[in-house]
Formats: sequence, structure tokens, C-alpha cells
Amino acid sequence: MSEIELKADLRKLPSVNVLLKSREGMQYEAIYGHDLTVEAIRKVVDEIRSRVGSEGGTIPLPEILMADVLNALEEWTHSTLEPVINATGVILHTNLGRSPLSAETLSAIQKVSQGYATLEYDLEKGKRGSRYVHTEDLLIRLTGAEAGLVVNNNASAVMLTLAALSSRRRTLVSRTQLIEIGGGFRIPDVLAQSGAILHEIGTTNRVNIGDYRKAIDEHPIKLVLRAHRSNFRLVGFTAEPTLAEIAEVTHAAGLTMVDDLGSGSLLDTSKYGLAHEMTVMESLQAGSDLVCFSGDKLLGGPQAGIIVGKKSLVDKLRKHPIARAVRADKLVLAGLSATLMHYLKGEAEKKIPIWQMISMDLDLIEARAQHWKRTLKKAEIIDGESAVGGGSLPGERLPTRLVALDVPNPDQFLVRLRHSHPPIIARVEENRVLVDPRTVLPLQEGALLVEIQNALAGEESKTRR
Repeated sequence: MSEIELKADLRKLPSVNVLLKSREGMQYEAIYGHDLTVEAIRKVVDEIRSRVGSEGGTIPLPEILMADVLNALEEWTHSTLEPVINATGVILHTNLGRSPLSAETLSAIQKVSQGYATLEYDLEKGKRGSRYVHTEDLLIRLTGAEAGLVVNNNASAVMLTLAALSSRRRTLVSRTQLIEIGGGFRIPDVLAQSGAILHEIGTTNRVNIGDYRKAIDEHPIKLVLRAHRSNFRLVGFTAEPTLAEIAEVTHAAGLTMVDDLGSGSLLDTSKYGLAHEMTVMESLQAGSDLVCFSGDKLLGGPQAGIIVGKKSLVDKLRKHPIARAVRADKLVLAGLSATLMHYLKGEAEKKIPIWQMISMDLDLIEARAQHWKRTLKKAEIIDGESAVGGGSLPGERLPTRLVALDVPNPDQFLVRLRHSHPPIIARVEENRVLVDPRTVLPLQEGALLVEIQNALAGEESKTRR
């Protein structure tokens, strides 16, 4: 193509303004706004001009060009944070947001998000109040603690505690508890950000009460910390004193005992065929002065860090500058209050999704699996195991019934499921795709079956070709 012909061809390319005033352009502008629509049109026009200028070719029809504009707009405005169906059987799936929330919790969050709220306003006094009052009474009533404080997550809870009570002082901690958690974060590194000086005792697999006594006698220890091991379990040739034994030695020396409990269960996990996870109440009864735990693990609420214990210590935490940096907002406080209310009413097992899943009867799982099999037709039901996950009860499993799908390429089928609407997250074992009814919310069951049917139909079509 000659330079004259090229210039003539490029003159056929509509201007940005002409495309913006087209029927499609006005529709896109109404949905995506003026500036973003103009940017998308300019991007497409520039790409065509560059391509034709370097490679030659024809100018696309305006409707084809505007289809490219729409693709760009949809790509730019698509949210990367979207709901998924968790069919993995991992109840507290960290990558999938851990705890799904109860209907009451969602309603409470929605109510305070629609306008203004009494976050820090006292209606009786008609002046500024405290955001901490919204959850403190509930925490005191449920745990028996003297006071309670809510921050944005449990790592913040521990960091605030050490910063307020042990900054530039020695905090005693066992090497059996210094692990690496998800995302490459190491417990010692996280704790060190508080300014506390970690004084490690014991070995990787063994620590005894004598190690605590010796360290306290020989060094200026300010605080004793017991840290939850999260997703790691110590087995084999191991030894650790009980929390009560550690607390006794700590208090005999006039020091503060802090228990980073991690998961923060308010229910006895052994009732559901799992290992016993120490509850918040048991930690306090064993002698912890402060207990730190998560709101979004075994508590089953929104992401939060919760600190309960002695009022004199909690008051110090409230006044520390870091408390403002890690404080919880109105949405978290509303959601957490509603979640705690389920425990207060004795309805946690019936209302909180993770406890519904943990306590789910195997007969119910079997019935759901049979329904799925009848609907999907090409499926088999097999025995399997669900996991608690989320760094809670590592290695513990619950018996379940799995729906197994035999497909030519299981990994490719998982990709197809991840691109369904909504995305479905499943797993592959022994070259079969497995879906676990335990972690699929009842309201999502219809969508799950439709999307799996579509994916299976796609596999059959591909095989015929």
C-alpha cells in the first residue's frame, strides 16, 4: 500500500468524537461515564491507527470497533473481588475469605452502611462516645473477662498488646511456637514490629516449665507470651507445659501472661469429632491476663482481632497510639456484634455458617450428594474428608461424602469451573474432580449444579469434535 493509499484509508477511521456520539458511544457513556468511555475509544482508535500504519489492512466497521471499546470498558471495570462457590471441603479457606457470615450479621452490616451510625456518639449524653462499647459488653458476658477490645485482625491485636505492655522490654516466648504462617510471614518478625525484644527459650520441639523459671530468674522479663501455632502441629518427641503451669510461674514473678489463642473458639470443638481446641474462656480460667484471638476463624464473624482480659491492661491498650492505627470500623463492629449475639442466644450452631458446616450431619451430606448425582447424572459418590482450615485445628478432618466427576482432563475442567458464573473452586484427587457438599452454601447449590452441567456439556461437545 502506497503512502497516499494509507493516508486515504486512515481517513476512513472515525474520530473519537464521532464514535462517542454514536448510539453505542452514548450507551457506554451512560453506564461507564464520559472520561472512561473517551479513554477506551481513544485506546481502540490508536491501536487501529498503529496497526494499519505498520501492517496495512482495512479499517473495521464502526460496530466492530465499538465492540472492542466495550471489551476494554468491561475489562477495566470488572471487579477482581467477587463471590465464589467453595466446593473444596475446606471450611475456613483463607484464600476464599475464611468465614461466610450469617444472615443476621450481613443485615447488621448493611444497616449501618446505608447512612450515619452511632459509631462514636452517645445518644443518652448527646456527645462523643466510644466505639469500643458496641462489642465490649457482649465479650464480657460471653467470656467472663473484665474488659474487651476489638481491632482489625489478630496480628494487630498481638502487636498492640506487646507494644503497649512490653515495648523495648523482653517478652518470653517458646521456640516451639515461632513458626512461619501464610504469605511468608514469620511470627518472630511480626512480633518484633511491636518493639518488644523476644527472648526465646526451649528448642524447636521441646520446652519445659524449668526453661520458663530459669529465663525469668536470670533476665529482666516483662511479659510472657504463648503463641498459637496456627497451621502447624507439633508431634513426635515433644514436650510443652500447660498454659496453667506457665501462668502460675508468670504470676509468681509478678509478670503479665498473654495468650495468643489464634482461632478464638467459644464452642467445644471436641463435640464435633475434632480435637479439643482451647476456648477463650478456658484460657482465661487457666490464668491468662489477656487473650488475643481472631473474629473470622472459629468465631465465624468478620475479620477482626479481639483482646479480652483484665481491665487495667485493656485500658492501657486503648490509650496506646497504635490502637488508633489498627482500630475496627463500623462495619466490622456491627457484624461482630451480630455474630457474638448468636453465641449469647445459644444459636451459633444453627445460625453461623462455619458451625453449620462443622456440625453438619453425615446423613444430610449424603442426601445432598445423592441429589447432585441425580442432577448431574455422570457422577459417583465416594467417602472423603473435609478440613477445618484457616490455621485452625491443623491436621484435623471431618468425614464427608464427595461427588466425584470423571472427565478427560481434570485440571482443565477446574479451569472451566473457575470461569463459570459464579466461579466454582473444587479439587482434584486421583485424577477425578471432587466437590464437597459440606462447604457449599444452600443458596449456592442451584448455581453450582447449573454451572457444572454447563461445564460437562462443554466437555462432551469438545470430545465430539
